[in-house]
Amino acid sequence: MELLFATANVHKYKEAQTLLGPSVSIIMPSSLGFTGDIPETGLTLQDNALQKALFLWKTFHIPCFADDTGLEVDALNGAPGIYSARYAGEEGNDTKNIEKLLCALKDFPVRTARFRCVIALVQQGIHTFFDGVVEGSIAKEPKGNQGFGYDPVFIPKGYDTTFAQMSEEEKNAISHRKRALEKLSLILP
Repeated sequence: MELLFATANVHKYKEAQTLLGPSVSIIMPSSLGFTGDIPETGLTLQDNALQKALFLWKTFHIPCFADDTGLEVDALNGAPGIYSARYAGEEGNDTKNIEKLLCALKDFPVRTARFRCVIALVQQGIHTFFDGVVEGSIAKEPKGNQGFGYDPVFIPKGYDTTFAQMSEEEKNAISHRKRALEKLSLILP
């Protein structure tokens, strides 16, 4: 089965392809010649995931899915949430996002947080949602070189290491995206 994934993020693409396995061929919009922006103006992760998936469905009329993922920090009332990728302003500047997060948490002893991933699948114009959550906490300083985003400061519950200190296989075994993709895979042929 071929599925269009509404992302330009190669890390997410590789993670999804690994998790969905060889029976699903994931393609990115760029492989279809699309290099424009995909709208993402919703107020929730679910809104954003659906908006992106519907945009590509209307453009290409092939089964597609989109995810929106956010880091929700309890001490910050759920921030950065839907603004996780652009928390420090510039889209995708992981280092600045982490610096801003650690600065915002410097006076908070309780640093509980979670990664939440919502996937919207659109087939034949009909949408379905899948979600995955991994609970954890925020480290006081970045550790590790693996992964991307907030991985260097996110410690999943039950572990002593950040996502960035884990191998790709270790992270994928427990990740929020894996949990959402597993639910998605259950309905794929």
